[in-house]
Amino acid sequence: MTIIDYGIGTYPARRAKIRGDDVAISFEGEDTTYARFAGRVTRLANSLKDLGVSPGDRVAYAGFNHPALLETFFATTLVGAACVLVNPRLAAPEVEYILRDCTPSVVFFGEDQAQNAERLRAGTDPEVRWFGVDDGGFESLLAAGSDGDAVVPLDEDDTALIMYTSGTTGNPKGVMLSHRALLFQYFNAILGEDFRQDDVNLSVAPLFHIAGLNMLAVPTFMMGGRIIIHRRFKAAEALRALAEHRVNSAFMVPAMLDAVAHEEGFDAADLSMLRNLMVGGAPLPERMFTTWASKGISISQGFGMTETAPGIRMLDPRDGIVKAGTAGREHFFTESRVVDLNGEDVAPDEPGEIWAHGPNLMTGYWGKPDETAAVLQDGWYRTGDIGSVDSDDYLRIHDRMKDMYISGGENVYPAEVENALLNIAGVAEAAVIGVDDDRWGESGVAFVVLDPGEDRTGDDIRDDALTRLARYKVPREVFVVDDMPRTTTGKIRKNILRKTY
Repeated sequence: MTIIDYGIGTYPARRAKIRGDDVAISFEGEDTTYARFAGRVTRLANSLKDLGVSPGDRVAYAGFNHPALLETFFATTLVGAACVLVNPRLAAPEVEYILRDCTPSVVFFGEDQAQNAERLRAGTDPEVRWFGVDDGGFESLLAAGSDGDAVVPLDEDDTALIMYTSGTTGNPKGVMLSHRALLFQYFNAILGEDFRQDDVNLSVAPLFHIAGLNMLAVPTFMMGGRIIIHRRFKAAEALRALAEHRVNSAFMVPAMLDAVAHEEGFDAADLSMLRNLMVGGAPLPERMFTTWASKGISISQGFGMTETAPGIRMLDPRDGIVKAGTAGREHFFTESRVVDLNGEDVAPDEPGEIWAHGPNLMTGYWGKPDETAAVLQDGWYRTGDIGSVDSDDYLRIHDRMKDMYISGGENVYPAEVENALLNIAGVAEAAVIGVDDDRWGESGVAFVVLDPGEDRTGDDIRDDALTRLARYKVPREVFVVDDMPRTTTGKIRKNILRKTY
């Protein structure tokens, strides 16, 4: 046991001592300095104490991006409790499952969850306290808190954050991340990217997702930069903010990046100050690298997951074009391996499962020891992703193990096929699944969404794919659809596509 007084919750006060008058947060026309933000966190922490929140308890926040989310995160960890960030896009039964699973003492909710909150409040423990962020409840609670020291000494392995996985194959699991794991994740981010004290960061990716919070927002906060928070992503507003505020850094998922690039005015927009553009959540099609490179902007493609807080690999901007399509090299404090079914390292360029090791790994899944044991092996986390490392030690992600299929004895990785389809003119989205095939054992079926105004057929697109891929990789059928079924985190639900097919 290592008792510390430098937990995550102490960061606001530490940064306020250095340059308290600098702007920490810009939100809907209002700026908040580091000194004011630190004071608010202290008062909220003392109010949580007054409500009886103790070390080891859980405090939940369900809402879209808002300064209150960050205040809750820091205040909760300051008093030794764990902050549970809940995706507000979830339906009421899904939120109810998470709250019953993690049993929080206090729940904060945004306006988007107000109706769900009324229903859930009636069905959960009556001792749980509920406060609305947009109806005045949060502010009243915060104002009632004292300015006295709220720091609680804690163990570095105490849980600071619980984030639930998307649950595409069952009920979501609560990933437990300790103060130590988060600290080393922030070290990884700061050491791996070009953060500066006067940075302006655009926070449009959800802060209730691991990358939006831990790859950019909190590291920017630690460095003393300014974080511009948008409640939700809107491409036109994001493009306007990037240019008008001379933004230096931003994190987006590929769909966001693509939407911004298709906005009217993108070609003429001055984005010359944008030097730290990170992308994660899915492989980035090569055409996106080219689009942004035409404006002189390199992209950092990241690879990670909630269980690793999330950093495992990152493609340095200097290599964004030369090694486009890879997830780069290891973060400073994180190691990774590519192994075969026996757990033995494979040769360069040979595919295998990616394992990760480092101080940023999760402690485990909340209340699920069997599921934890299934993915943690001798200190290594088994990601379930297939990848290969080239002779220069750059990792290329092939696909999820469960998505790979074998056609005529050859392994086919849907992500590779999808990338080829996305580089075909007129294709906006693509998803590929493996299906039974009497002749080849398995073969691919593709679903594509076209750009507005396009009227191409599936056969047209398949003919194009034949010029870009080996024949065994080309889907036997291509279906043009209006939209893709997605999880609340934006991932395509291939299980639904399989049922549809």
